[in-house]
Amino acid sequence: MTNGVPDVLAAVDLGSNSFHMVVARHSHGQLVIVDRLRESVRLAAGLDEQGRLSRESMQRALECLERFGQRLGALRAGSVRVVGTNTLRQARRRGAFMDRARDALGHPIEIISGVEEARLIYLGVAHTTPQEGGRRLVVDVGGGSTELVIGEGLATRRLESLYMGCVSLSSRFFADGDVTDKRMKKARMAAQLELEPVATRFSRGEWDVAWGSSGTLRAIGEVLQARGPARAQVDRAGLEWLLQECLRAGHVGRIALPGLTPERQAVLPGGLAIILEVFDRLGIESLRIADGALREGLLYDLIGRLTDEDARERSVRAMAARFDVDLAQAERVEATALAFLRQAATGWSLQDDPFAERVLGWAARLHEVGLDISHSHYHRHGAYLLQNADLPGFPHHEQQILAALVCNHRRKLQPAVLEDLMPPWHVQSLHLIVLLRLAVLLHRGRAPRALPDLRLTTKGRNVDLQFPRGWLAEHPLTAADLEQETEWLAAAGIRLKAFCD
Repeated sequence: MTNGVPDVLAAVDLGSNSFHMVVARHSHGQLVIVDRLRESVRLAAGLDEQGRLSRESMQRALECLERFGQRLGALRAGSVRVVGTNTLRQARRRGAFMDRARDALGHPIEIISGVEEARLIYLGVAHTTPQEGGRRLVVDVGGGSTELVIGEGLATRRLESLYMGCVSLSSRFFADGDVTDKRMKKARMAAQLELEPVATRFSRGEWDVAWGSSGTLRAIGEVLQARGPARAQVDRAGLEWLLQECLRAGHVGRIALPGLTPERQAVLPGGLAIILEVFDRLGIESLRIADGALREGLLYDLIGRLTDEDARERSVRAMAARFDVDLAQAERVEATALAFLRQAATGWSLQDDPFAERVLGWAARLHEVGLDISHSHYHRHGAYLLQNADLPGFPHHEQQILAALVCNHRRKLQPAVLEDLMPPWHVQSLHLIVLLRLAVLLHRGRAPRALPDLRLTTKGRNVDLQFPRGWLAEHPLTAADLEQETEWLAAAGIRLKAFCD
């Protein structure tokens, strides 16, 4: 381990068309890829109109994850990140499948938003391509979504995720495999409609060089390169040639081209329709294919989480600044909440989970974020913002936990908010809420003076908060607040006892 980063890291991308795993060795600040696995699972093809995954697609996915899990068995928790993308974002009633998937893989799975997917893709591209001046456009056409990013250096400027991919468009317009000019025009019109609202923001004048990553663009790049070594880029002429080849074949089963794998044949028409429209709408003449993509972005983001570059920290700071949070008050609440956590960790089995400390700290810093909207019910306004905002670095379930803490930091508890959280956080979050509520209560006066020496002990649903002798008598308002808090916590099954020694 170097500077807190394990020697071996792994990232798994549960995509709509394929599942990917990459294992890398971290050495002297660099990542060296030591293993890659990829399997075509076609998860998106098993998603029906009601958002339900077919048994066949789930079985293919679980069998793949069991194989991946064998390779990851030697890696400890914290050195592996697993993310699900568009199809798992759309899937309804996915809880049972996710539990089985986690057991098969041996590691937790994060469902990330489309914008977060775009950020991670850009991070992977930026770390694996030359550091040129100017802004770059990154295009990634996946199985169920298409990501567009404009960035400069390692920083993103604009992010977008569109609900179209090579699998979804192929299933919609080329389900029986026939490829005709009429069908291709309909597929391109569908892609054009998706691109229309964002085309101006990502058009040619907004960037200097274009890059493509992974999936469909890599497959097309390999087909074009097979025509001649000089074709190192995907350009308009090459795409028009490929379009004519597909139309000439007339059926996906007859698209026999050097560099095109059999599993790519079925989804090539949909992917090609998207790329043709991306070129037309955004004014792209040619783009280069990057070696890195989502998997590599996950690895570099994981290194950031393990050092001092956690994207979630930056998102919390940005949110606090955007909504004019009183930083001094937030720091006071955070310090007290974390001090309580250290005392309560053993009694509530939180000592081995670094995320508990992080999310409690973030919630303390952002608990007043809703005040910028309205003082009335500001805890609910804050929770809504945190639940629905694009917070780079945060997977969906972490945003839900953060929002639940902020929603419940004052007044009556809303236990229904906790029911939909991913286990074990549907239970653990209540413990963190208690600590946050007590910290907020004790700093209600917003005074800079330090609190007295407090002792907090927890056991099961019992919480004892001990003050120095005579302190509560000298602070009757706090004593009254604690009496009210005792009633509110009792309604949630927590027995609070505040007393002086």
